[in-house]
Order: sequence, then structure tokens, then C-alpha cells
Amino acid sequence: MKLEMFTSKELKPAGWLRRQLEIQAKGLSGNLDKVWRDVRDSAWIGGDADGWERVPYWLDGFIPLAYLLEDGDMIARAKKYIDAIISGQQADGWICPCKEEDRAGYDTWAVLLLTKVLTVYYECSGDSRIPEIIYRTMKNYYDLLKSGKIHLFNWGKARWFEGFIALELLSKHYGEAWIAELGAILKEQGTNYADYTENWKRPLNKWTFETHIVNMGMMLKSEAVSQSVLGGEYTDLAEKLHDVLSAYNGTAVGLFTGDECLSGLSPIQGTELCAVVEQMYSYELLYAATGEAKWAERLELLAFNALPATISDDMWAHQYDQQANQISCERFPGKSLFRTNGPESHLFGLEPNYGCCTANFNQGWPKLALSAFMQREGRIVSVVPVPSVLTLPGLRVELATDYPFENRLEYKVSAEAKTELCVRIPGFAKDLTVNGEAKENSGELLFCLEAGEHSITVEFSTEATYVARPNRLFCVKKGSLVYALPIKYEKRMLEYERDGVERKFPYCDYEYVGTSPWRYGLTGGELKPVFHGVDEIPFSSEKPPVGLVAEVCPVNWEFEDGYDTVCAKLPAFDGYAGEKETVELIPYGCAKLRMTEMPIV
Repeated sequence: MKLEMFTSKELKPAGWLRRQLEIQAKGLSGNLDKVWRDVRDSAWIGGDADGWERVPYWLDGFIPLAYLLEDGDMIARAKKYIDAIISGQQADGWICPCKEEDRAGYDTWAVLLLTKVLTVYYECSGDSRIPEIIYRTMKNYYDLLKSGKIHLFNWGKARWFEGFIALELLSKHYGEAWIAELGAILKEQGTNYADYTENWKRPLNKWTFETHIVNMGMMLKSEAVSQSVLGGEYTDLAEKLHDVLSAYNGTAVGLFTGDECLSGLSPIQGTELCAVVEQMYSYELLYAATGEAKWAERLELLAFNALPATISDDMWAHQYDQQANQISCERFPGKSLFRTNGPESHLFGLEPNYGCCTANFNQGWPKLALSAFMQREGRIVSVVPVPSVLTLPGLRVELATDYPFENRLEYKVSAEAKTELCVRIPGFAKDLTVNGEAKENSGELLFCLEAGEHSITVEFSTEATYVARPNRLFCVKKGSLVYALPIKYEKRMLEYERDGVERKFPYCDYEYVGTSPWRYGLTGGELKPVFHGVDEIPFSSEKPPVGLVAEVCPVNWEFEDGYDTVCAKLPAFDGYAGEKETVELIPYGCAKLRMTEMPIV
């Protein structure tokens, strides 16, 4: 049954999650309009730089970040961009910075993306102008598509379903027949990814829209977001597509490899950061559409591992591609390791390889924060147990927790009338208790609360386990956290200018040069948890909040053929190469250089 998502007016981050958002606001996301030409001088606001996806991408995360933090300066800067975009709308409704004679060749992925962003802005700000702006934009889009003056191609064709975020809003506000007709046109002209699953089973060094990793992350939600407009029976198409992607391209942290297109099961292939945040967003909307716990658990796996792993602690630098086994992030002097990405894709910086992720990565944490609580027929549902405060007329629900680093959830509820609170419990939770009383883990807890003040403490344990990966490798997992062997490194700062783009501290590039041993296998012995406390930087690489003490053993593991900064896909599997050692594995999200998939020897 469909759940309703709350807005930034009702739902606010607290605890470690608020600190994470504050770090983001002080970093690249909160300053991109000041330092990066493609946003600062964009054609969307009358400049001469990019007039396509980069400003909408940035606003998609910057807007909810500003409103979640109630930051007046950021809110004003967001409004400045929205006002400029609105002022550029043509009399017939066309809104993109493109001459009328060039419309047929303009990839209207930008229309789909911008209307999604305007929907986000409306939900955050309540700006009464926005529904009509979206109406005029989409009505013009409908007229142009229906008349054949334009058609979907390239990115618009691959991402047709993104337009349904705005179409659902229009359906609620206007309910006119052309809205569903536009949805049908988008689906008819758009890519049907179910036709391409065979292409996902044997990755090639070939760039295609049908195997592009960001499209893979986005398209999982296609049925879920389009059904309310198009109607029809929900078939859980996302699960079928997810199964194929996972079987042939899955990683230890729930991603699919893609550097830049699907890249198989090797732990040294990369995954583009845009794909991380888009896959998260798909899972958030899939849970909202279905209420199925699997999407929330998959969301946690990405959010608590893949997202922080590929962004620097201060959130001024990010990677384009992350690798599960990543022993050094240095520019390849010759041929790139990645299938269709360049030799700098795994560096941490301003726009390594390509700038889409520079603008797009900042939606990850804010949209996770907006998924903490949802509502189903008046019942409040705690979906992702991150520290948050939900405030509604006559109701306040506060969740204090250091989850996923600790498994203690403290709910304080103040209600003026009877209230139902549903708490989703992860499937891996053991020894579940509520206010000290043992409970069975049925997947959720339902509390029917009378008017008044209530305190509810939910606790559970999680077991550290070795999880089999392809090719006789293993990873270590405890709850939603994957653990890795951290590799020490030295940062090599790179300040320079290229193609008119300046890299200057703090928005410069870095090579992370590995300096500690990495040729290890796991012994399969006991994994002892340790808790250090959650730092001001939640996923700190220097002060990880938790760890697992484990035994490892040196093994014979060569470099990948042709490289001296990349480990081989697999070790030799010929036994020990030294004495056992005791190490502390740390969360994958804290380990910027790491060995995640290793043999058990």
C-alpha cells in the first residue's frame, strides 16, 4: 500500500544525520554556485555556461538541504535560481535555455529533470507559483511531443520515467486528461529496459544507454513512479531487473558496477557516484510505493556504505568511480582500468572524469533524511531509523539514535490524540526488545498510543558474518554495515586549471596514495566488535565509530596486469604467505582506501 512522504517542513534531521548535512552545507554542495562555473555562470540564470542538467542536478539536492537545515542564506540562493529559471519561461511554456529553432535537437532530459526539481522546491517552500509553472512546462511538452515537433532521444529516451514525479503532482492539482496522455507518450517513446537484460549479463567495453550505470539506478523506480498516472497492475518489475543486475554486476555494498557502463563482478571495477544517489532515490520511492521492507534494507546498505565511501570527510571532494578493492587512487599514466571512463575517475576532487556527479551527488543525504518517516493511512511509519524529529499538528515524534553504529532506537512521542506508530525492524535484527521486554522480530512493531507522552526504547543485536562473494572471495557484514580492511594513505593535492575550470583549495583534486600493506586474506575466525563513539564527522576516516577486530593472514596477491596501483582481480589462492595478524576492520563508508572482498585462507 502506498505511503506518503513528509516534507522538510514536517521532518527535520537530528543527531549525527544533522551533523552530516551541516558538513555537506559547508562543503562543495553548499558552495558550488560560488566556485563552479557550470552553476555560477549557467545559461539557466542568464550566463554562458552549461544550460542543461547541471543546475537542475545541483538544485535537486541543494534545495532540500537548505530547507532541512533552515538555512536562510541557502534558501535565498535557491530562490534566486528558481526565480531566474521561471523568468526565462517562454509564452508557450517552454522553459529550458534553448532557442526555439533548436528545440528539436535539445535533449529534453532537462525538462524531465527540471520539473522534478520544481516539484521538490514546491514541497519544500510551498511557493504557490510552482504548480502553474510546471503545468505550463508539461503542457507545452505534451503539445510538442504529440505534434511530432520533438521526440525523445538519448538521455530523455533513457530517463522518460523521471517526468512522472511532476506528472503525479499535476494529476493531484489539475486531473486533466492530457496529463495521463503525456505519461503514455513518454512510456511509448522511452526505453523498455526489460528488453535489454541479456545485455547486462556480459559487460563490454562499449558505451550504451541501455547499460549506462546511472540509467540502471534510475530505471528501477520506473513502474513505481508511473503507475499512479498510467494505472494498471503493479508487477514488481524492479525486483526482476534488480535480480539480473545483482547476479551479474553486484557488489558487496549493494551497488552495481558501472564505470561508466555495467562492468561485471570484479571488485576492482568502479561504480559512478551518480548511480549511488540515483539508486538510493529509486529505493526510497519503491518503498513509498510498495511498503516492502526489502527496498528499505537495500537503501540502508547503499546509504551507510557506498555514499560516504566515495566522498571526502569534509565533503569538498568526491570520486566519480569507487571500487570495492581500492588500494590507491592515483592517475593512470597509460590506459584507464575502467571500461569507458578516463584515468582520473577514481581521484577525489571537484569534477573527476565528468561534472555530472559534482552537481548530482548532493541529493544523497538530504533525500535520505526525508525518508526517515513516512505515513500510511494516518499511521506514522519509521522507515530508516536515523535521528530525526517529525512535527505534525498535534503530534511530535522524535527518534534519538546512533544507528547504524549502535542498535538502540529511542522514540519520544507527544500526541494530542490516539496515534499509531509503526517501526520497521531490519530482517537481520536479533534479540529484539521493547522497553526491556523481549519481542519476536516480525519485521515491524506497531504501537497504538493514547493521547499523551510516550517513551519507547527499541533495542536489538546484529551478528558479524562472513558473506560469500563471487570467485571464492568473502566480505564481512554486520547489520547494514559492510566492513573493510583500511589502507593508510598520503594525500597528494593537485591545484590547476583545465578547460576554464579552476581547481583551487578547498575545491581542488587529490590523489590518495596507498602506503600500507593490502595483500591479505581473512582467516574466518571470530569477529569482535568495538565501539569508539560517533565523532563530529559520523563516517570519519580517521576516527571510525565502530570496528571489528579480526585475524588476517598475508597472501600472494599480485597487481592487476599492466598496473602498479591496482590489485589483481583475484589472489593466487595458494595459501598463507606469512604469519597471522590481528587488525581492525572498519566500516566501508569510513575506509577511503580499502580491501573489501578477500579470500578466506
